[in-house]
Amino acid sequence: MKTPLIDNLQYAQFSPRIFEQMRAGGVDAVHVTIAYHESFREMVLNLEQWNRWFEAHPDLIFKGTTATCVRRAQETGRTAIFFGFQNPSPIEDDIGLVEICHQLGIRFMQLTYNNQSLLATGCYEDYDAGLTRMGRQVVTEMNRVGLVVDMSHSGDRSTLDAIEHSTRPIAITHANPAWWHKALRNKSDDVLNALTQSGGMFGFSIYPHHLEGGPECTLQRFCQMVEEAARRYGAHSLGIGTDLCQDQPDSIVEWMRVGRWSKVIDYGEGSAANAGFPPMPKWFGDNRDFGNIRDGLAATSLSSEDVDGIMGGNWLRFYEDSFGAAP
Repeated sequence: MKTPLIDNLQYAQFSPRIFEQMRAGGVDAVHVTIAYHESFREMVLNLEQWNRWFEAHPDLIFKGTTATCVRRAQETGRTAIFFGFQNPSPIEDDIGLVEICHQLGIRFMQLTYNNQSLLATGCYEDYDAGLTRMGRQVVTEMNRVGLVVDMSHSGDRSTLDAIEHSTRPIAITHANPAWWHKALRNKSDDVLNALTQSGGMFGFSIYPHHLEGGPECTLQRFCQMVEEAARRYGAHSLGIGTDLCQDQPDSIVEWMRVGRWSKVIDYGEGSAANAGFPPMPKWFGDNRDFGNIRDGLAATSLSSEDVDGIMGGNWLRFYEDSFGAAP
């Protein structure tokens, strides 16, 4: 098979139009968020919606559960959709639901979404206590069944704890290095070194709050950052996780930030004057624009093999090693 194109994080307002754009952009696989603050039952309702889309649009998309699904997507001209949680809310306080969620097709789960959870500490908290007692047990269970630990919204200590405790490589699916742009969600050099040295994967985000210069960030500046990250950590550990929130109304970013945990508005990385979704940079607005990223990376010192890996080959290798039960 040719090297795949994989975006390892999107939370768009999905529709047939977006599925068609995935195909127009040649996207072989997308990891989509199906839960933020949802309970288990609410998450199942989201799965039901996806089942209706799979039934209605079998020529465009299908449910992905293994690395083989990426190969099947290429062979059939479709996009494999992989499911993930950005919060552990759907497992509630029941460790038995970890295996149930994997059986339902979930392949990634963040241990936190900005706040303290039952498992770990989010990157917005003042004090990071690391993995909790339940968190350590849940990571062990995730390792056993093949559910990937994702620390994209976690604090540094919790992330380092997860890397150390996990017996399988973990992922940070959508963020950027803090040495490039200091944002609470971007990751320190210590974290990125520990992640990549342990075999983990790092996905670069195009969400404007994570970019140097925000919506005005140029493609060249973004690709130069990827080039520097490859020099520091090795290109084999890097991929794309755009965090694309295409077509979502501003009410959704409020749900992402506030959920049910607060009576007051928390603006997260935004502000009262800029409370909604920020505009995307001109060079990436939807799934048809991945060619811009490939061309930008090709203009750096990265080899063609490095570029292929970052655009999807590295995620495919990670899928092969991560989605099945532990040996």
